[in-house]
Amino acid sequence: MSEAGRAEPPARPHARVHELRLVVTAADYDEALRFYRDELGLPERAAFSSPDGRVTILEAGRATLELTDPNHAEFIDEVEVGRRVAGHIRVAFQVDDSTATTARLASAGAEVIAEPTRTPWNSLNSRLEAPGALQLTLFTELAELDERA
Repeated sequence: MSEAGRAEPPARPHARVHELRLVVTAADYDEALRFYRDELGLPERAAFSSPDGRVTILEAGRATLELTDPNHAEFIDEVEVGRRVAGHIRVAFQVDDSTATTARLASAGAEVIAEPTRTPWNSLNSRLEAPGALQLTLFTELAELDERA
């Protein structure tokens, strides 16, 4: 067991995953690019085009894959929003100031579903509907993981 009380995964000789890349198909590519790159502040890593289309890869810090069962997903929605609203995919970004970032993204076109709310896991979370039909959670950690019960 690790210090956090989680079982350590067994060592595996096969290749590890090196990057998680979430691919979003946005009907309004220019608006989505402006929002995520210019407003949310995700730095551009690369951009490519084909005869009829474009793709931009944006850096989003460290990536994790958060798996939840439907009951816990409902609990998260209840805490952050007050009701079940997310589909099976929701993107969460850890930011320095979820209150200020929520306001900035709202003024840039995101729909605020729920204003920043202090959660039982000691973070300040807001929920937005963003370009590309993505539901976002913005969260600011209010305590170190080690301090959480």
